[in-house]
Amino acid sequence: MLINKTSLVVYMYGQNIDSVLIKKYEKADSLFNEKKYEKSIEIATEVLHDAKDKQEKNIYASANYLLAKIWYQTKSYKKAVKYFKKSLMLFSIDENNVSLKEGITSLHDNFKIVENNFKIGVAYHRLLENNDSITFFKDSAVHYYNRVINSGSLKNTVLKLKSKAYSNLSNLHLHDSLFVKAENYANISIDIEKNFTNNFYDLAGAYGNLANIYLFKKDLKRSKQTTLKALKFIENVKGLKIDRYKADLYFNLAYAMYKLEDFKAYEYQQKSYDISDKLGENELRKFVEKISAEKNFEIGKLLGVQQEETKRLKAQQTFWVVGAIATLLILTLLYFLKTYKLKQKNLGLELAQKELIQKRKIEKLRSDSQIRVLNATLDGKSEERKLISETLHDNVSALLSSASMHLQATKKHFNGQTPEEIDKTQVIISEASKKIRDLSHTLVSSILLKFGLRYAVNDIADKYSNSEITFKTSIKNIQRYNEGFEIKTYNIIQELFNNILKHSKATKATIHLEERDNRLFIDVTDNGIGFNKKNIIKKNGLGINQVDARVQVMKGEFFIDSNNKNGTKVTIDVPIIEREPINLL
Repeated sequence: MLINKTSLVVYMYGQNIDSVLIKKYEKADSLFNEKKYEKSIEIATEVLHDAKDKQEKNIYASANYLLAKIWYQTKSYKKAVKYFKKSLMLFSIDENNVSLKEGITSLHDNFKIVENNFKIGVAYHRLLENNDSITFFKDSAVHYYNRVINSGSLKNTVLKLKSKAYSNLSNLHLHDSLFVKAENYANISIDIEKNFTNNFYDLAGAYGNLANIYLFKKDLKRSKQTTLKALKFIENVKGLKIDRYKADLYFNLAYAMYKLEDFKAYEYQQKSYDISDKLGENELRKFVEKISAEKNFEIGKLLGVQQEETKRLKAQQTFWVVGAIATLLILTLLYFLKTYKLKQKNLGLELAQKELIQKRKIEKLRSDSQIRVLNATLDGKSEERKLISETLHDNVSALLSSASMHLQATKKHFNGQTPEEIDKTQVIISEASKKIRDLSHTLVSSILLKFGLRYAVNDIADKYSNSEITFKTSIKNIQRYNEGFEIKTYNIIQELFNNILKHSKATKATIHLEERDNRLFIDVTDNGIGFNKKNIIKKNGLGINQVDARVQVMKGEFFIDSNNKNGTKVTIDVPIIEREPINLL
C-alpha cells in the first residue's frame, strides 16, 4: 500500500497526519516490495507504536495491514491473521474513514475491507493445509470467504477477489467430498472470470479447478473435456507460472484419459514430464548463476580487503624495520640456546597433537563417506525401483494392452470361427499384463505415490494380513510429505513387516504412525517370540541392521525393545521433509 504522493498531508478527524510517520511508513512499504522483510518489519513496528502513541488512527490501521502482509509472505499465517483482523477492525470502524491511497469510501465499496477478509480466509486455508484435523481453521476460512462473496461491490478489483473466494471455497468443499457445492462454486468463478478480457491464466485456472472436481467425482469424460478447454486458453501463452500450470493440467488430462483407456494419455503425460524437466533445468541454471555471482562478489571483496591490509603492513614494516633488526639480533643471540631447546620440546608435543587431530579428521571423513555412500546407495535403489515400476506400468503394460486390442480386432475377421491359438494368445497376454501390473506395484506402491503414507500403510497391512497373522494400523495426523521422504519411510515399514512375517511367529502386529512437533513417530509391535538384542549386531538375516542404517541416513532415531518369548517393539522417529504447498488462486 503506497501513500498518495500528490497529497502528503492527509486529514482524518480534523488533524494533520505526521509527515515523519508517513515517510517511515513509505520506507517500510518500499522494503516490503523489495522483499527485505526483516528490515521492513522493524520499521513498520516502529511506525505502529508511534502512530498508536500519537493517536494517528489512519497510519495505525495501515501499519497493521502492512505487518499482516509481511507475516503472510513469510508464511507466519497465525501472526498474519492477528494483524489482518486488527486492520480490518480499524478500516471498518466508520464508513467515512479515509484511506491513505483511495480517500473517502463507503464501507460496502471499500476494497481494503474486502481484501482483508479474503487474506484472512486464505491464511486460515493455509493453516488448514498444515493441519487438516483442526475444524476451526476450515470454519474460519469459509466464514471469511463468505464475507468476500457477500460484498455488494461490483468493482473489477472486488469481483476478482470474489472469483478467487468462490474457487477456494470450491477447493474446501471438494476436500470434504461435497461435490455439488464444489461444482457450483467453481462454475460461479468461471462466470466471473469470463467478464474480463485477456484473462487467460485466471480463466484457465477456473476451468482447471472444475476439471479437478470432475476427476474426483470420477466423471472422467467431463474432466477430460474441461481440462482441454483450460489448456486451450493458455496454449500459446508463455511464462514460468503458465508452464507450471500447463504441466499440472497435462498430467491430470493424462490420468483421466488413462482411466478412459485412451492411449493418447501417454502423449499428454510425456508433455507434462517435458515441461517439468525444462522448468527444473531453468531453475537449476538460475540457482547456479546466483551462487556464482555471490561467490565472485565475495572473492572480489576478499581480494580488496587483502590488498588494503598488505599496503598497511608494508608501511608499518618500513617504519619499524631499522630499529627492529638491531633488537632482534641481540635477542636472538641471548636466547638462541634456550629457544632451541624449547622448540625441540614443543615440536614433539605439536607433532603428537597434529597426529591425533589428523586421526580424528580421518575417522570423521571415513564416517561421513560411509553415510554418503549408504545414502546414495539407498536413494539409487529407490530411484531404480521407481524407474523400473514406471517403465513396466507405462510402457510394457501399454504395449500388452495394445496387442490384446489388436487380437480382439483380428477375431472379428474370422466370423465366429477364431483359431484356438489366437484365444490362447489373448489369455497369455492378459495374464502377462496382470503379472506386470502386480510387479510394478511390488517395486513401488502406486497407492503411496498417489495418496501418501496413510493409505499405503493401510494397504500393506491389509495385504499382509491372513489367517495366521493380523496387522492393525493406528494413524494420526498424517499428511502428504516430500515424495522421497515417503518412499524411504514406506520401505522401512515394509522391511519391519517382512521381518515379522519371516521371523516373529506372531499372530498379531500393530503399527502406529503419528506426526508431532514436525517429526514422524513409528511404533511397530508384535506378540511373537522376540529375540535377544545382544545378538542383533552379529546377524544380518533379520534385516534390522538395514532398517537402522536407513533411519541414520534420514537423521532419525531407532530403538528396539525385545526379549525371548515376549514379543518385539520397534520405535522410530525421523524429522519430516515437507511437501511443496499447493498454489491457491
